[in-house]
Amino acid sequence: MSETPPDALPVVPLPDVPTIIDSQEGIWGNTSPDVSGFGGLARRYDMPGQVAPPLEGWFAVVDQAISAKVPDAVLARFVDRGELTLRVRPDLLPELARVLRDDPYLRFEVCGSVSGVHYPAQVGSELHAVYHLLSITHNRRLRLEVAVPETNPHVPSVTATWPMANWHERETYDMFGIIFDGHPGLTRILMPDDWVGWPQRKDYPLGGIDVQFKGASTPAADNRRSYAR
Repeated sequence: MSETPPDALPVVPLPDVPTIIDSQEGIWGNTSPDVSGFGGLARRYDMPGQVAPPLEGWFAVVDQAISAKVPDAVLARFVDRGELTLRVRPDLLPELARVLRDDPYLRFEVCGSVSGVHYPAQVGSELHAVYHLLSITHNRRLRLEVAVPETNPHVPSVTATWPMANWHERETYDMFGIIFDGHPGLTRILMPDDWVGWPQRKDYPLGGIDVQFKGASTPAADNRRSYAR
């Protein structure tokens, strides 16, 4: 990696997230002509609100166990559609991961997915890494989320705790540019090694870029020959 990891990972304060984070008109928004017939469609994108402890049911068991073992790890708690999401400090993520796996009241043995999200409007915490955990012992699912700025997108790797996160972290790096410090081989996994940019960020251009393959290139849709007569 050309980027040098910082001496200390930043602790990004939880932003004042509005209830409505975005809205869209039409099926594709207002970025292109809408020929779908859904031009009057309007959508609103909401963020669930924070909840304060004490939580209920097994959510309380998990929250209390985490608070006892890693007291400063959790920055915020969200409950939406019967699911618990914890926003956590990136610098405490490796310690928290080990506790989540090994504590008998937790036992989240599986990290089934690591994915990225890009919120350009959340200045200072634009990039989020999201971890989907499964406890086979207790039949529970938990979501962790860390937020880092675009200017310093470093998050500790959790591959030492959950080796299956290896490929998921590589894909998140490949698509969003989040750098997982301590990963055993953080290289692109979907795009060519010399690809420039992070294709799933919101500011990545849509169209107008040729699709590259080894030894070949497919023109972008707006540059292809028209077959209409």
